[in-house]
Amino acid sequence: MCRALLYLGEPVLLDNLLYQPDSALVRQSYMPKMLHMMNLAGFGMRAWDRQSRAPGKPWAYGSTELPVFDRNLKNLAEKVEASAVLAHVRGVAYSTAVEISPANVHPFQFPGSPLAMAHNGDLARFADLRPALASHVPESLVRHIRGTTDSEWIYALVLSGLRDPLAVPGGDELAEAIARALAIIRRERERLGIDVSSSVNLFFADGTQLAAVRYCFDFGRYATADAARVHEANLSFLSLWYTLGRDYGLHDGEWRMTGGAQAADSILVASEPLTRDVASWVEVPEYAVLHARLREGRPDVTLRYLD
Repeated sequence: MCRALLYLGEPVLLDNLLYQPDSALVRQSYMPKMLHMMNLAGFGMRAWDRQSRAPGKPWAYGSTELPVFDRNLKNLAEKVEASAVLAHVRGVAYSTAVEISPANVHPFQFPGSPLAMAHNGDLARFADLRPALASHVPESLVRHIRGTTDSEWIYALVLSGLRDPLAVPGGDELAEAIARALAIIRRERERLGIDVSSSVNLFFADGTQLAAVRYCFDFGRYATADAARVHEANLSFLSLWYTLGRDYGLHDGEWRMTGGAQAADSILVASEPLTRDVASWVEVPEYAVLHARLREGRPDVTLRYLD
């Protein structure tokens, strides 16, 4: 499985999210603490800088190289500050059948759309499911799908539920589009008789808001004909955490935010806490969408439960 993070708030140096903390995202590619597998199939990122030219258009970076050895990424991370970030390290099943290519690196962001998305999880029997999902996505979006992942089709389904995929959605509209996409997948799985555990943790950002989904279809149901084929990442509900505060950085030898939720100007969401001190991190509930937008300089956070 994968690891991902979202950030929204006061500008932060990318290095302080990707490389420096005790469990920084790049460290999670080879040493995650809440997942017993490595994530070695690529790194991708979108980072929005308010002071840059065309601030609505993010910095975009993607590579199939291992991020821990990626000097270009490290040099970029040491120089760029961003007020909104979506970053992802890709993990896949250890198989020669898996496609490792730039087109499959998350996040996904179709041309002209402000919304980017990354995914942690997998849809069982996706080869059977894909034709069914295609019937729910208009051709104007299908033509932008370049890769072979289930994740990109989930992204296309969510965009299909927006009034205008090329406009910044409202928070309620985005949550409704996410719920619609999951409902479509659920119906098509039932029609095809797919009833095994399939994790769908999703991460969305457009520079002005973020949304994170913690979800799983048919959790706890596994094909038992060959127990050795059960993917260990599906044996537990995939983790998702967030923390609120201000002045994110190194404080008295610990990476953390200060001030607590009451004085927060930033929010950080991640597959697992980036810091050794986890006291200020809160676990996102199962079957929920967390949404955050800055209002008067403070993160307005809401939780919505899903069917």
